[in-house]
Formats: sequence, structure tokens, C-alpha cells
Amino acid sequence: MRHRVVPWTIVGLVLACSPDEPAEGETSATSENSATSAAASGADAASESSGAVGQPCDPSDAHAGEATYYDFADGSGNCSFPATPDDLMVGAMNHADYAGSAVCGTCVHIEGPEGEIDVRIVDQCPECPEGDIDLSPDAFALIAPLEAGRVPITWQYVPCPVSGPVVYHFKDGSNPWWTAVQIRNHRNAVTTLEVLQGEAWVEVPRLDYNYFVQETGMGEGPLSLRITDVLGHTLEDSGIPLLDDADAPGAGQFPGCGE
Repeated sequence: MRHRVVPWTIVGLVLACSPDEPAEGETSATSENSATSAAASGADAASESSGAVGQPCDPSDAHAGEATYYDFADGSGNCSFPATPDDLMVGAMNHADYAGSAVCGTCVHIEGPEGEIDVRIVDQCPECPEGDIDLSPDAFALIAPLEAGRVPITWQYVPCPVSGPVVYHFKDGSNPWWTAVQIRNHRNAVTTLEVLQGEAWVEVPRLDYNYFVQETGMGEGPLSLRITDVLGHTLEDSGIPLLDDADAPGAGQFPGCGE
């Protein structure tokens, strides 16, 4: 049960960032919608939100609810991301909009009574009504005084201001017979992950703790993986090694909306 500061009273994910430069390395990436290669930066590639305000792809796709805050927000949570003490512009999405981890790693532009801010979604708030977002104190303080506790907000999905390529993180315990992969450092919400098995692309189920898990395993590797974002952009990477609790950078990054 989450501890909340005050009692409580997939949707269309809309995500305009320019593509990055081509990368060198053994992986390759293609996109059905002109996603371009990016310089490989590995596991340390991270969002640089810092409260900066982004622009939504579809201004008409707006959500409304309330914002609260939780004291232990550190960047970790139900999305299974590591803590990010240098970036506390984070939030926990209500259960309905969390949509079984579909929004993990996405960025949300929030307008509150006294300001606006962008946050990354890293956690779930099971008790929160649809439309509500539970914020870190640092983020909440930029839209309202902390003593307010709960305030009305409107919000929209925006592209995350990431640098470098997407990153494939293999869960601890991954092996040829049970493989779990998490996508990190993605500009837009990821909808599907597929693995090439033989000559067929096989979709891998996504679990609510934000890992795509192939219960029968993906094989010895190296792997060919394909991911698709909410805007329909597709990245394909080949030569991805099978790892255990480690990261493998892809070769590309999703473009922003309209690119």
C-alpha cells in the first residue's frame, strides 16, 4: 500500500523532438516512419526533463484530474526503473491510465494552479482515481505549494527529451529459456516488442511491472528485436546480445510527432 500525503478523493498517448545522428556499432535500426539512428550511449542514457515544458502532438487530447505528492518518490516504483536521485521530476500514474505499465517511461506535461511542468511516469498509484497523478514533492512544488496537498490539474502526453538510442535492459535471471526485456530511454510510449524467431516476428507479452517477458525464452542470441511506439514508428535492432541484469543499446531512437 502506498503512503499518501493526503487522503484520496491505454488511453490515447500523445507524445516534437528532432531525430539524433547515426550511430556506429554492430546493431542496426530501421523505422517504418523514418526513425533515424542515434549515437549509442548505453545504460547511462537518461531523460533530461528537469521540469522543462514540452509540446503535445495532439493538443486536443487532454486529461483532467488531481495532483498529490508522495514523499518517497525517487524515480523507482512499479515501472521497475532504477532510482534517479538527480532527476526527481517523476510521478505515479493512476491505475486506469497506468494501463498495465503501458505508460511507463512516458513524459506528461502537467498544468496546475501555479505553474506547469513535465514529469516522467515511473510508478503506479493504485488508489488514485482516473486522471490523477501522484507527484514527487519537487515536481508538485512547481505547480502548487506543498501545503495545498491536492490540486486540480490538466495534462497531456509529450515526447521525452532523451538523448542517444533506446536501451534494452535484460532483467536479472534472463537466459535462453526465460527472457525478460525492458525498454529504457525511449522518446515515445512503447506499445509492442517483438523478437525474430526463425523467419517470424513473435510479439512478447508485457507484464504490469514493465517487462516484456518471453516465458519460453528468446534463445541463445544474438537477438533481433523490433519495437513500436504509440505513433506507429518502428525500430528494428539486430545483433543484440542476450544479457543478465545488463543493458544493450539499440542503434536508433524514435522520432517526434510529425517527423
